[in-house]
Amino acid sequence: MSYEKIFEYDLDLTAVTDYGANMEALFTGRESVPLQGAQFDVALTGYIKGRVTGTMRGIDYLRVRADGHRQLDLRGTIETDDGNRIAFSADGVGTPRDGEPIVDLAVKINLLTGSVAYAWVNARPAWGAGYANLATGKIHIDAYLH
Repeated sequence: MSYEKIFEYDLDLTAVTDYGANMEALFTGRESVPLQGAQFDVALTGYIKGRVTGTMRGIDYLRVRADGHRQLDLRGTIETDDGNRIAFSADGVGTPRDGEPIVDLAVKINLLTGSVAYAWVNARPAWGAGYANLATGKIHIDAYLH
């Protein structure tokens, strides 16, 4: 099976809204994840490059399960360098690496636009893999179609 890399993105974590649990304390192990889990709204912004190039901003409605795994629910907007907008949504999982501030990410990405130039993004979902570096607040994903 053939896979085509359509873009990669590098996002910065710009703000966090918590709901009674401290994200940094949970992710550094200073506090345990509550039995019911924890919810954070994580604002992100950064650059996307490839067949789609521009800036992306959005919010990951991140849920941390009691076992430490992350459930990702990202919604955002891509503003392409040529002036088009693409709606972005991604669902996936994050798996923390033992003893490191890194979370490995796997996501299913859906893109939607009315722009003729980018109509190809509406055809099927993309799949992405990458990581979040909790020490630097940086997220990197490579996205592919197949």
